[in-house]
Amino acid sequence: MASEEKKNGPGEAAAATETYHGLADELTSRVPLERARRSGNPERPPEQKVAYRRRKPRVLLWSFLIALSLVLIFAGSVIFYVWNGLRPVAVSDTPVQVTISKGMRAKKVAEMLEQNGLIRNATLFGAWLKLNDEGSRFQAGDYALTPGMANKTIVAKFNSGETIAAATIRFTIPEGYTIKQMADRIAEAAGVDKNSFLAAANDLTKLNGSIWLKDISANGNLRYPLEGYLFPDTYEMKSGSSETDILNRMLSELDRKLDQLPEDWETVLEERGLTVHQMLTIASLVEREVVIDEERPIVAGIIENRIKKKMPLQIDATVQYLLDKQKEKLLTEDLKVESPYNTYLHPGLPPGPIASPSLQSIEATLYPADNDYLYYVTKKDGTNTHLFASTYRQHQKNIQASEKNEKNAKKK
Repeated sequence: MASEEKKNGPGEAAAATETYHGLADELTSRVPLERARRSGNPERPPEQKVAYRRRKPRVLLWSFLIALSLVLIFAGSVIFYVWNGLRPVAVSDTPVQVTISKGMRAKKVAEMLEQNGLIRNATLFGAWLKLNDEGSRFQAGDYALTPGMANKTIVAKFNSGETIAAATIRFTIPEGYTIKQMADRIAEAAGVDKNSFLAAANDLTKLNGSIWLKDISANGNLRYPLEGYLFPDTYEMKSGSSETDILNRMLSELDRKLDQLPEDWETVLEERGLTVHQMLTIASLVEREVVIDEERPIVAGIIENRIKKKMPLQIDATVQYLLDKQKEKLLTEDLKVESPYNTYLHPGLPPGPIASPSLQSIEATLYPADNDYLYYVTKKDGTNTHLFASTYRQHQKNIQASEKNEKNAKKK
């Protein structure tokens, strides 16, 4: 054996030593593992434990990136939802008409716009309005909006009240018109039925346009209760207005015009012992008898003088009111028509107005001229003026002068 070791030499001895150390290291590493298994705590050796700790930060990083991605995806989805919900709808050249009623809330406006295809999402639009402090200044009316309009453009239209011009009816009632003449004109201009208009004019329970309706006499002799109360003027109303709408509008115009009279007009009326109904009745007589404004107070004074003397008014216009057609000259038999409106047969005022008086005739009735005239006759010289007289004799002379003027006019 000694001789063999000598033969092997130093190199073989070194290899044997290295092999021994390797086996020792392996046994050393296995002993802790075996002990760990036996104790029920399979703890890794220090080298493996260090390797595990180095891999853990990578797992946390991936978890964070995944969570961040989910948040970004959710935020992006919300942003897209809001953007898509607030962007204009598809463009169209066909306008859509919408109506904002008085007192309509912004939420209802948004719902209306969505229903009409003008916005995509009413909830988002409502929130956008609230965020921008909009919606409280919307003005009522009819609007024409085009699909594809931006939200700001829609809101600007509502705030400025840029409504569409509604289809209207327009008619003019001349001064001195009777209610039957009005019915003919309004039926032609507004397309309403003449008989329905007259029937509505007789049903005071549905009318509320004037505070003076209460003053209408309950006298059953009135031909038309509203005669004289429908103020003559030019009217423009929404197309499709009913007969009642038209009547109330004309009645309200009477109140507006009476408000233009001197402030003491009601006091003056009371001092003279007249009601509004009587005032309108006298004013209607003046309107039908007089053309020139300067003569209105004079004729109003004559009417007052004759009433004080209990003389019949003998006004031709009251008889004309009873006829189906106006006559250029009344005949003797016309003056005998039995009616409370015939002032040749019945003293005092007729039961009510015979036409719609102008504001000038109403004012002349309130403030008549102080004179002693009892008679008047037209000059018939083309001037539309009258000759006035205090006595019947002078009146006869004036009649002769009037007839002479008429003959001279025919010769020309």
